Amino acid sequence: MAELISSRENQKIKYACKLQQSPAFREKEKLFFAEGPKLCLELAKGCINKVIYYTERAAEQYPEVLNLSGQQFLVTEPVAEKLAGVPSSQGVFGLFEMPNASLEDLKVKGHYLCLEAVQDPGNVGTLIRSAAAFGFDGVVCSTKCASPFGTKALRASMGAAGRIPIVLVADMPQAIQALKQKGIFTAAAALYQSKPLSEAKAPFKNGVALVIGNEGQGLKEETIRACDIAVRIPISKQVESLNAAAAGAVLTWHFRKEGMQE
Repeated sequence: MAELISSRENQKIKYACKLQQSPAFREKEKLFFAEGPKLCLELAKGCINKVIYYTERAAEQYPEVLNLSGQQFLVTEPVAEKLAGVPSSQGVFGLFEMPNASLEDLKVKGHYLCLEAVQDPGNVGTLIRSAAAFGFDGVVCSTKCASPFGTKALRASMGAAGRIPIVLVADMPQAIQALKQKGIFTAAAALYQSKPLSEAKAPFKNGVALVIGNEGQGLKEETIRACDIAVRIPISKQVESLNAAAAGAVLTWHFRKEGMQE
């Protein structure tokens, strides 16, 4: 039977809240916090569930969470409110092991999405979801990106962060060079001094890495120079640009795997 936690000051609850709030603490502990039954169940397909918290109400509504492998705790509604940070919640929370992928783990002939300093967590999560939707093999994030394992990014990715390898790198140009050494074609998304997207056409037999930059500043010049090509999405003159999530959806669809052409 699951242990009952009824105090909002319980150390296990404080620990979970700190994981939710602090990217540095998540990195130190190699764990991340997730909220919601659907998200926790999706993440459990690709990440190791260490702890699951749920209310009695949630256990009745979502009995499948009781089958998750992590240590289980039954929490009262006030404790769930503290975990959620709001008065109402779905009553399910999980702690998961953070995936530990590296550039060396990325296979040749793969499709990869690279994000440099994308700072909005909703954009990061949406871009990861788009990458997973169009068959990409991994996502490379610079350390200046919003954390892919923060609450907002996880919610936007809808569990995709647990199904696709995510690599964190300090230097994106160096990461691009490492991908190019694997024979992977690299394409930077840039508004200026770039070619129309139609000039970068499949098939990419040796794989492709699509590189998207910061919402306001775009990619650094050295990052663009490191890539094989810079491409832009043709849009109406009535609009200056697309936001990162919208542009990413178009670009990941364009660079999708051959098997997803139809």
